Amino acid sequence: MEKFETFTGTVAPLDRSNVDTDAIIPKQFLKSIKRTGFGPYLFDEWRYMDHGEPDMDCTNRPRNPEFVLNDERYSSAPVLLTRENFGCGSSREHAPWALADFGFKVILAPSFADIFFNNCFKNGILPIVLDDAVVDGLFNKATGEQALEITVDLAAQELRLADGEVITFDVDEFRKHCLLEGLDDIGLTLRHSDEIKAFEQQRREGAPWVFAV
Repeated sequence: MEKFETFTGTVAPLDRSNVDTDAIIPKQFLKSIKRTGFGPYLFDEWRYMDHGEPDMDCTNRPRNPEFVLNDERYSSAPVLLTRENFGCGSSREHAPWALADFGFKVILAPSFADIFFNNCFKNGILPIVLDDAVVDGLFNKATGEQALEITVDLAAQELRLADGEVITFDVDEFRKHCLLEGLDDIGLTLRHSDEIKAFEQQRREGAPWVFAV
């Protein structure tokens, strides 16, 4: 997992509540467990006018002109702004995989479904909970003629806007540490590789019959 670094990018305003994981990545795409390649199918039923299938070439698929990610202003935004209870529904980890593969690094919302919230951290995405009034204000700024640019500073726990507004946010210290260091569950385990090897050797010497072929 890559280290989370301070960046400045545009905000894509998805003004919908209770967005479930089947909307984020529909069920037909769950056959693969490669973690990559899901970006073109993110919000598939909303982005496209036809029915999507795995391994379909999305280059020439008819797009819904009303959907926010089909607006050139937001097509490469690294920050997603949305409404309450984002990521509800099934616990599929493919949802954060698709969001990350599309290029989203941060999701701003008043609330998230618990399992989805946890899965985001495990896949390098920072989900930030903000008050409804703050989210309303960001939507007002993000839906103007020009895309809203925002600087995300996880170390300082700040969102900095071009107009000088600074929004602070809370994040669990351990999760913050893992994102900043680029540590997923495997990375955390590998930090103790010397101790694991020492235990295995001690076990092999103390109970050799366990390892007999």
